[in-house]
This record gives sequence, C-alpha cells and structure tokens, in this order.
Amino acid sequence: MKISVREVPPRSVWALEQAGVHPLLAQLFAARGIHDASDLDENLQRLIEPTQLLKADEAAHLLADAMQASRRICIVADYDCDGATACAVGIRGLGLLGQVLDYTDLTYLVPDRVVDGYGLTPVIAERVRDRGADVLVTVDNGIASLEGVARARELGLQVLITDHHLPALQGAEIVLPEADVIVNPNQPGCPFPSKSIAGVGVMFYVLLALRAELRKRGLYQGKDQPRLDSLLPLVALGTVADVVRLDTNNRRLVAQGLRRLRAGQMPAGLAALMQVAGRKTLTASSMDFGFALGPRINAAGRLSDMTLGIECLLTDDMGRAQMLAAELDRINRQRRDLEGHMREQAIRAADAMIAHAEESPPAIVLYEAQFHEGVVGIVASRIKDRLHRPCFVFAASGAEGKAHELKGSGRSIAGFHLRDALDLVAKRHPGVLLRFGGHAMAAGCTVPLDQIDVFRQALEQVAREWLDEATLTRHVQTDGPLPAQYRRADVVETLQQQVWGQGFAAPTFSEALQVVSQRLVGQGHLSLRLKHQGQDVDGIWFGRTEPLPPIARLVYRLDVDEWQGQRRVRFVIEAAEP
Repeated sequence: MKISVREVPPRSVWALEQAGVHPLLAQLFAARGIHDASDLDENLQRLIEPTQLLKADEAAHLLADAMQASRRICIVADYDCDGATACAVGIRGLGLLGQVLDYTDLTYLVPDRVVDGYGLTPVIAERVRDRGADVLVTVDNGIASLEGVARARELGLQVLITDHHLPALQGAEIVLPEADVIVNPNQPGCPFPSKSIAGVGVMFYVLLALRAELRKRGLYQGKDQPRLDSLLPLVALGTVADVVRLDTNNRRLVAQGLRRLRAGQMPAGLAALMQVAGRKTLTASSMDFGFALGPRINAAGRLSDMTLGIECLLTDDMGRAQMLAAELDRINRQRRDLEGHMREQAIRAADAMIAHAEESPPAIVLYEAQFHEGVVGIVASRIKDRLHRPCFVFAASGAEGKAHELKGSGRSIAGFHLRDALDLVAKRHPGVLLRFGGHAMAAGCTVPLDQIDVFRQALEQVAREWLDEATLTRHVQTDGPLPAQYRRADVVETLQQQVWGQGFAAPTFSEALQVVSQRLVGQGHLSLRLKHQGQDVDGIWFGRTEPLPPIARLVYRLDVDEWQGQRRVRFVIEAAEP
C-alpha cells in the first residue's frame, strides 16, 4: 500500500476562499478539481439542459402521444436501487405530468434476479404485453437487450429505452437494439456531458423533456406546470447508491435531493427508511443514501422481490411505508448475515489460492457451491478491496433449467476495464461467456459450470497483460495532515453536509500519530487513544484486531461521537503504515 497526498492548486484555493468558501473546504475542493465557485452552485438552473440529451425530445413526443391517446405505459425496471428509484421516479413523474389529462394508465414490472435474470428479455416483453400494455419503457436497463426489444416490437409494443450502461458489442462494433427511441448518454453521438449520470437521472431528464413537450402542446403554462423537484430525493438516492461518478451535474442533483430531505420534503417511504435505519433527516448526508437507505432497497432485489422496494418508494401512506421499510430492514439484516458468511468463505478460498500459486494471481475468480447469487457482487467488492485485485465471484444460477450455469459479478481496480476484459475473454475463448455486460469497474457474466476454470485462466491472462506492479499496488489518496484548528465538531458537521462520493471522495487525512493506548471492543474493533499535534483524541478502527506500533502513519476520516451529552471529534482509521 502506498499513501499519497492530493495536490492542492494554490490559485484555486485562493479563488474559492475569495468567493467565501470555508478555508478547509477550499483546500478539499481544489484538490478535487474545483477551480471556480460556480462549480459549487447547487441551483437547479445550472443543471445541464435536457436538450443536450440525445433523443430526449423524441422520447417526450412518444410519451406525450401515448398519454394523450390513453395508451397503457409499462415501466420495466432493474432490480437494484438505481432501477427501483428510476421506476418510482417514472411512475410518480408520469402521474404528475398526466394530471391535466387525467392520465393514470401506468404500471411497472421488475424482473426477478433468480428467475428472470437481468434486463429486458423476450419473456419479460411477453409478460408486459400480457398485462395489456401498449408502450414499454425501460429504466436502468435495455441498451444491450437486443432480443428482448426485438420480441417486444414483434408483439406490437412501442419501446422506449432509458439507460446509462454501455451498449453491446458484436466484434468491435457497437450494436444498439431496434427500439423506437433510445435515451442513453453513452450511446454513439450523444453530446450530453455527464456520461456518468445514473439510470434514475436519465429518467428524470426524460420527464423534464416531457414536461417541456406538454407545455408546447398548451396543456399548461410555465407558472402552473407540475413541479418535478419533488422527485429529487429519489434521484439523489439512486445516484449515490449506484456509485456513479459525482461530476458537477450529479453533485447538483444529489445536493438538491438532500436539501429537500433535510426539509422533510420526501416520499413517505424515504422517511420510513430513515427511521428504521436510525438516521436523522435534519442532518442527512450522501453517506445516508449510500450506507443506510441504498442497502435496504438493494436487499429486496438480492434476496427477495424488488417490488417491495419500489412499493415503499411509491406509497404515500405512512403506515404502509413503515411496514414495508421494516420488512426491507429485516431482509437487509438477513443479507448482512449471508454476506458475512460468504465473505469469510471467499477470503479463505482466496488466501488458499494465493498460498498455493507460484506467483500471486493478478485477478481473482471464486466459486463455491454454497454461494448465493444475490450477494456475489458485494462479496466481489470486499475481496477486491482486501487484495486490490480485479475479482469475480460466482454462484450457481437459481433459474429453473439453468443449474449448469454460473452467474458471476465482478469488481475492478483502476487501470482494468472489466467489461473490455470480458469482451477480450469472449473473443479468445468462444463459448466461455454465455452473456456479459457492465462498466469499467463493475460487470456481470454467465459462464457454463464446466468452463469456470477456463474463465479463471483467461481472465488472469488478460490481467497479466494489462496490469503491472504499479497498478497492482494499492494507492490511498489523502488530504494530508489535519490542521489542529479544524479538529472541531462544527467543522466536522460542515464537512458531512457536503456531497461526497465516487469520483469526489470524502475527506481523509494522514499523518504520523502516537498511539497512546489501544484495546479491542465490540465485535473485533480497535479502540484507540491518539496524540494529535500535542492533544489526545479518540480513535476507532472498525474490523481491526491487530495492534498498532507506538507510532504509525494513519489514514483517517473525521466523525463526531456523542456520549452522555458530550460531543467529541473522533478519528475513524481506514489504513496505516508503520
């Protein structure tokens, strides 16, 4: 592991401070590429215009025509938090925009992870048609569903794809499904600058375009048009939970969602989820989305039925919301137990693989018959973080008639584009990958049971070719030493109110500290007393059992610990060097 300190451009710090930004925030923002205070402006007027999103206007025409003709619209969602929030935004948004038309002919369908697999399949298309739908709208999926879209069109359905994933490849050529309209910033020719927008963000933008189209048709004036900003807490949740890069546009969406959440302006389901998670809405942060609400929604898609999550986000009945949130909380606890058991198995298997290998493998592929396909992605992420290697974890497919197939989920490190690696494996070893897709840092695939060793060897070979020693060394970027004057609870709270996440990392600090005392507490956590610039401060390292030397260079983030009415700054340790 190598600890480094982010460079801080002094001119940018000066410009931000002159604009009134807190001195510590000015340093943190400048180190993350913010050079002008206008990039911190959260005003909705500064969002990228929907006109820049390719074919958003065509999607608006299609939906407006369907609504005015009272045609039934069915949304096909993905079974993760991004898909669930995108579905809820679609249903709620179309309902708001259709009020003047008295349009309510909306329904949704979410595939079952085990039975149906991912995306718009031919079977899902048939199910949509059996419901009597005329228009099929995908959210957070569909860009690679060539067969499913073709079947839907055969059945006479109009198909609108809203997605943010990368298109499918045939050889070296990008191939798009033959839908009526595709809205995806990652399709060829789309000028939309925010390529990292989440699926829920794409659906929100389509609704903005639809509102503009309905306004053109004279259904309402600008002053009395429906307010779509009520959807922003859901947009923020899906954006953070999908771990997309928080560029300027995404940060504005998240900031606006948080602003409404803190003001109590949120769907009943979000309020209920905050309650069961023990989080306070007045001080809600992006971490609440990523570590409290998102996992509870995701748990439904992993172990049960994502309909539970979507219904929780759709209901306006607080009593029903609390019942659904309690069930999602129960499923999430079950998920944590299952994940913990699988993680221990996976760690043992990975350690054994490395111990018996002549050289440390540059990529990790794990499969155990007892693994559950609902949590393979989480476990792959944990192993990737532990070993700093691209990692795939596989489980037997639970779908009927597919016992001979393994479904895998992968997570990667910087410098190893996982979807491109799978594409190369597929070209070199035809038949090894039955299906695959994803992003640079996360991907999924299906492999025949008798080909798992071939896949492992093939992925390791690609990793040997693409990764070198420098790439395989874990780099921890920090913000350097914390000035003593900022070790205050009010400063910590100011930091926590900002929007942090993927591509805009939350602040961590690093410096050599004296370890005054240390002891194990709880379920294997290291409680510390540290000396920071001459003063004692409490510290905690969650999940750490090995003792630290008397002096160590520590990487830590700031937290406020409340005990018996006292509020004290605490260092939460994340890494260490002797």
